[in-house]
Amino acid sequence: MLTETAYAKINLALHVRRRREDGYHELETLFAFVDDGDRLSASPSGTDSLATHGEFAGSLDDPFGNIVARSLNTLPHGKGWAVELEKRLPVAAGLGGGSADAGAVFRMVERAHGLPANWREKAAKLGADVPACVLSTTCVGTGTGTDLAPVANDLAGTAVLLVNPRAAVPTGPVFKAWDGRDRGAMPTGSVRQIALAGRNDLEAPAIEICPVIAEVLAALRATDPFLARMSGSGATCFALYDTEAQLHAAAEKLAETHGQWWQMTGKLR
Repeated sequence: MLTETAYAKINLALHVRRRREDGYHELETLFAFVDDGDRLSASPSGTDSLATHGEFAGSLDDPFGNIVARSLNTLPHGKGWAVELEKRLPVAAGLGGGSADAGAVFRMVERAHGLPANWREKAAKLGADVPACVLSTTCVGTGTGTDLAPVANDLAGTAVLLVNPRAAVPTGPVFKAWDGRDRGAMPTGSVRQIALAGRNDLEAPAIEICPVIAEVLAALRATDPFLARMSGSGATCFALYDTEAQLHAAAEKLAETHGQWWQMTGKLR
């Protein structure tokens, strides 16, 4: 049996530069990954099958037509695989949950059979975040997010708290609500420098659609992180801390004051 973690994706910075004629947006983003997420396992089988369980399994509209099944259809992996998906990440949450699941499938196929030379193209067809999620390492994404470049990672091992107010925020409406203003290029430098000097241009439109995001950010910033920001198109927000003690104190505080919110703790990969 193969097992793999679908690492939660966060955008340490996300700069939206312009709307393209093809309907997509030109982006500059700093991808990072948390050392926890959904969990997948796969065993050889006569045909492909997918069983889902876990806290957020009920949020998947069609588990048999979802991105895990489509990833299996994209890649050669023998006669078939029986896949189990423990859905631990909220859906439509800015964590790349479905893309992370697809990335985990790609990594399992790579270990068992190797990946085709054009795997990046296949991954990009499944979703803009999927190529980054296959790698699950900190990197800079440009274009629609599929053009990836390495970056000096000085935040590996950083304590991180993820918080979602249990509100699903579909990506499309948030991008549509972006005001179209180019606020400038993403800065260069190390991961820490980019993260601290960067921003998330989707934060304001996401808060318009889902105002509780502002409450999450305020609650996180009250725990004294060195950075708190929304990830992707929301509604999940993250906070980075200098020490694990700060992280656990923050997690306990938010569990007491906002026990209804989902949270996950971990470290940046």
